[in-house]
Amino acid sequence: MANIDTIDLNLLRLFDAVYRTRNVSRAAEELGLSQPATSQALTRLRLLLRDPLFERVAGGVRPTARSERLAHSVQAGLALLEAGLNEGERFDPATTEAELRLHLSDIGEGRFLPPLMTTFREIAPNLRITARAWTHEAISEALDNGQLHFALGFLPTVGGTAHAEMLSDRYQIFVRADHPVTRQAVDGALSAEAIAKLDFVAVRSHAQTQRMLEMLHLDPRIRLVVSSFMALPPIIRATDLAVLMPRQIGLHLEPIGAFALLEPALPQRDFSVALHWSRRHAQNAMLRWAREVILELFRNRQRVDPGG
Repeated sequence: MANIDTIDLNLLRLFDAVYRTRNVSRAAEELGLSQPATSQALTRLRLLLRDPLFERVAGGVRPTARSERLAHSVQAGLALLEAGLNEGERFDPATTEAELRLHLSDIGEGRFLPPLMTTFREIAPNLRITARAWTHEAISEALDNGQLHFALGFLPTVGGTAHAEMLSDRYQIFVRADHPVTRQAVDGALSAEAIAKLDFVAVRSHAQTQRMLEMLHLDPRIRLVVSSFMALPPIIRATDLAVLMPRQIGLHLEPIGAFALLEPALPQRDFSVALHWSRRHAQNAMLRWAREVILELFRNRQRVDPGG
């Protein structure tokens, strides 16, 4: 069994870099080491821990099960150590001019930015927010290397992050209020047979809804694909097209009363929206403050949203 007295802190920093980058060469570059020195140090750690830690795969390395477990402790430990070393650095929201970088989809921007900006303007008026959509495959590494501070959304394929559930939601079918299918709904619920006869508009930026339609073999019924949910209201009002979308978004689309939200007989329609962050930077004073603000804001908000 490895003893803490035998572990060089630099070996843990190396482990963290390889784990985050999934690539020995990129880890060496990040740490300012030669690749031979990095490989030798990694071999030392493997021998100390009696585990290969990483396996070679196309384009880099993949963590072993032991490595996955170890990464949580190492990242949390390094974060606490950095926080201790930087203890004298204070963060004052009232005077900060820092930038907070968020991953949000187009639908997430409309849902989260208005209350976020209202809150931050009150308590941190000079804080700058930058929101953009990252590919899900890139989110974890971007959080670890500091390009991104938080990712908000339904992100089931994003792994290796610390995360907390903010709110629950479900997918419903959204049509114009006088759509003929509304007469087939029983107490707002729509049968699989009725759904199978609908024509759909799909949203490219929200792949999960397209996957659900494909699971139900309804992808041949997709008649239109658009890039953003923001384009949907005028399209739905002018056609018989239906869209599968999160309930909480449908509830706030305008004009109120122009659309009907129907409960579909669909598998996996319930989902959780979470806040993701890197364990590596979890103790950073500004990010710890922002995380608390975001979680407090939206966890409370869930209790008052209609139909949540």
